[in-house]
Amino acid sequence: MKKILQVNFKFKVTRPELEKAFLEAAPLFGPGGAVKGLLWKIWLMNEAEKSAGGIYLFKDDASVEAYLKGKIGAGLKSNPAVSDVVVRIFDILPEHTKITRGPVD
Repeated sequence: MKKILQVNFKFKVTRPELEKAFLEAAPLFGPGGAVKGLLWKIWLMNEAEKSAGGIYLFKDDASVEAYLKGKIGAGLKSNPAVSDVVVRIFDILPEHTKITRGPVD
């Protein structure tokens, strides 16, 4: 079953610095990138609250767990430019999501 991963954190750098870091990291999350089992990622930013993160769709629970325990996922928590990392994993309600055209097929 596909899984949604929600990651949020506070950032301690400027928005342009964080956006640059995100752009540099983005290929890791793309097709052929280092994040196995990832179907897509949406990057999030709330500059006023100095908060950022992502919404990820993974093909299964094992892929989410591998990501969180891997170099990229684990590295986020040890990054001095971020704090207050919150990670949540969700099941998808497929029937409901189809009605509202959610991109999870």
